[in-house]
Amino acid sequence: MLLTPPDFDSAVFEPSETEETVDLFFRGGELLVSEAADSLADDPASNARLASVALGRWRERAYVAHRLPMGASAGTGARFAGLRSLFTSLPTAELAIALRANQLLEWDRTHAHCGACATATVREHHERARRCPACGLSAYPRISPAMMCLVTRGKSILLARNVNFPPGRYSALAGFLEAGESIEDAVHREVREEVGVSVKNLRYFASQSWPFPNSLMIAFTAEYAGGDLRPNGHEIAEADWFDPGNLPQLPPEVSIARALIDATLARLRE
Repeated sequence: MLLTPPDFDSAVFEPSETEETVDLFFRGGELLVSEAADSLADDPASNARLASVALGRWRERAYVAHRLPMGASAGTGARFAGLRSLFTSLPTAELAIALRANQLLEWDRTHAHCGACATATVREHHERARRCPACGLSAYPRISPAMMCLVTRGKSILLARNVNFPPGRYSALAGFLEAGESIEDAVHREVREEVGVSVKNLRYFASQSWPFPNSLMIAFTAEYAGGDLRPNGHEIAEADWFDPGNLPQLPPEVSIARALIDATLARLRE
């Protein structure tokens, strides 16, 4: 499961001119990497930097993300690549930091003006926020909490295929919280809405930032409590019970969904 390194220091700061810096260059949602996509790449000097965001420090180096124009050139020996395509090539720590960088750059871009009065906002220096100098409204990086639940029934697990998944891929159920809900309320509601069954005995598993575009995935296991499977059709195309020895295509290993499925299957096999 992909996580930011535990010793990454994300405190708000301005890099000094003397410290070593690692620069991450983005063109929209694409990251500049080497041609083999196994390392970050330097930006050709000809590309203008539309914005820069200091991300944090790791192993005595400052990490800074830069937003380039959509027409930016990759240069010789490099290319721009979507972050999902880098799951199996870019080193894990750099990939996790890049996911954070993409989310913060997009927040910085979309909150350049106040959502209440349209005045240009300014960055705060003591916290990760953009403040409106006219009306005082502060905008923080958006984080959307979402539940994930893997339901078990005996030795079987409930997996579903979202309408947006590639053909053949199944995963645990997931959905966003609504205003006024607890995460446990959301689990019961989403499972019922998506596949028509009820659950019991929720157990927290883990959480993961998933910046596509700004989710915080909070994962649980639960036991089947009743009802017949009825995929709702507009979110879930198919759903079924699977035994450990007869599984469909699963999510990538960097995702919390895969970690949840693998850990639950290991427990069921015991």
